[in-house]
Amino acid sequence: MSKHDELAKFIVTNVGGEANIRDLYHCMTRLRFTLKDKQKANKQALENSDGVISVIESGGQYQVVIGNHVSEVYDAIAGNYNLQVKSGNNEKEEISKEGNFISRAFTVMSSIFQPIVPALAGAGMLKAILVILTQLEWLDSASSTYAILAAAGNGVFYFLPLMLAFSASRTFKTQPIVSAAIMAALLEPNFTKLMENTGDISSFIHIPVVLMSYTTSIIPAILAIWLYSYLERFLKRVVPKSIELFMVPLVSLLIMVPLTAIVIGPLGVYTGKGIADGIEFLSTQSGLLTGAILGGGWTFLVMFGLHWGIAPAMINNLSLKGFDTIRPMMASATFAQSGVALGVFLKAKDKKLKAYALSSIFPSLFAGITEPIVYGLSVKLKRPMIAAVIGGTIGGAIAGHFQTTVLAYVFPAITTIPAFFTNTIAFYLISITISFVVTTVLTYILGFNEGNGATVAETGKTEPQKSETALQPESAQTVVTENVYAPINGEIVPLSQVPDPAFSTEAMGQGIAILPSEGKVYSPVSGVVSLVFRTGHAVAITSDNHLDLLIHVGLDTVKLKGNYFTKHVEQGQRIERGDLLLEFDIPKIQAAGYDLTTPIIVTNSTAYQKVTQTQQKSVDLQSVLLTIH
Repeated sequence: MSKHDELAKFIVTNVGGEANIRDLYHCMTRLRFTLKDKQKANKQALENSDGVISVIESGGQYQVVIGNHVSEVYDAIAGNYNLQVKSGNNEKEEISKEGNFISRAFTVMSSIFQPIVPALAGAGMLKAILVILTQLEWLDSASSTYAILAAAGNGVFYFLPLMLAFSASRTFKTQPIVSAAIMAALLEPNFTKLMENTGDISSFIHIPVVLMSYTTSIIPAILAIWLYSYLERFLKRVVPKSIELFMVPLVSLLIMVPLTAIVIGPLGVYTGKGIADGIEFLSTQSGLLTGAILGGGWTFLVMFGLHWGIAPAMINNLSLKGFDTIRPMMASATFAQSGVALGVFLKAKDKKLKAYALSSIFPSLFAGITEPIVYGLSVKLKRPMIAAVIGGTIGGAIAGHFQTTVLAYVFPAITTIPAFFTNTIAFYLISITISFVVTTVLTYILGFNEGNGATVAETGKTEPQKSETALQPESAQTVVTENVYAPINGEIVPLSQVPDPAFSTEAMGQGIAILPSEGKVYSPVSGVVSLVFRTGHAVAITSDNHLDLLIHVGLDTVKLKGNYFTKHVEQGQRIERGDLLLEFDIPKIQAAGYDLTTPIIVTNSTAYQKVTQTQQKSVDLQSVLLTIH
């Protein structure tokens, strides 16, 4: 099992198990879960794991921040678990009502734009490169080469409504191809030709239609598919199953295409224009203040996973005006976080902290990924966050004051600087440089509390502190002592005397065995049920301190195929010490010829310094069976 598979299993277990996951997707650094019951998740266990940077509950989502390896962990989860969303109206309604209106709106925008962002970023960079090449006269804008490359860059934006409709269908749980077909109708040549023939006004069965271009539009597609989701659910309830396959799409197209052209489309276009004009007004009235707020506050949007909700405004600006002023202002926050990482690297004494800071610098500088720094350094070390806010505020104010612009939807990074090559490029470079330098210097001067209980301040010397707020060393769990209580009443059997080499040789881990006197198994620790065998003869538990235990009732009892065993827990269930896990019929199992010796194994015992066994000959539920050091 790879490290990503292990982390995937750990995460699924601690979000309440596979059965508790309604939906899952990922962005550049986070696994974004929609859980049926958030109370079943173990946030503390997740945040204490080396593979998890932080856990955030925002916008109705349970966000597990992984960092640069999020796609590998997501693939491991998808490959080992069946996480397809169950169909059903009740479930969909429950999703749509989570959180307040603003929270839901940000969640919807985030989930719709996440799958499209890579294509937008790549196409945006290509458009920016073409601008530079033509300005330098290295490429003729009248050449066929330019035409092909321009098509590659423009295609994503021209057909953006189709892509948004397809992506929105996933969020609103509708048929994806029909969703795309609704918006495709508004880009179809016969529809667009109406503007050439009749001007801005046409009609549909004598109803006036305001004609406008829907290429690159955003809001019309989202509104249309949102309404279509309700129509589709209604049609599926009333249309006979025998003709549902063609009748539901037919009626949907007949209703949604005219409705979008007459009402939704114009409303969406005017709304988008209003948003763009509003942002431009704020920027024009006080670019200094607007930039300072965005530069200083952007990190907090990132912390709560709300930053993706601003993406439509940026893309809308690019679509309507060909440039955007929001991204340059918030870019200072990204480079400020890079400054945090460099400042921590230069100041820290702890080797692991220095290594973490160094590894975080490059993804932020060259890819614009800041979450590992935000959660792993700024939030945990606290003082660097102050430095980042100051640096980001100054840089954002400069960018806003000089009205810096960007030509494409890109993440702020060194590699994407070509997208900022406009007449304001000098001010953009000044703003991000000042943010980076100011934050680095302030992080170094202010100091921070390291994970070993020492504060590194201005003098560079260490001062003892009682609190621990920084990164925990990798071996932290080896110094944790945990008592494992007896899960069964009975007589002690040394593991070496168990007549099964898988247990007696400690191949599965250190532990002990019990010959039960009662047919009940209780939880020896508090934690989460990580696995319950289908046959009910064994159960695996992960404690709150990451201890992995296996309780295997009897030897070869899997061959009973579940007979004489009763399960009282499910995988992913939260349990407390003393909770009933399993029941089994001792007389019937013995009559069937099976040995009831029950091994209790610490399957990750190699992660600990020592496992001490009880010296008692017999134990009950109050007896300490194993002590973990």
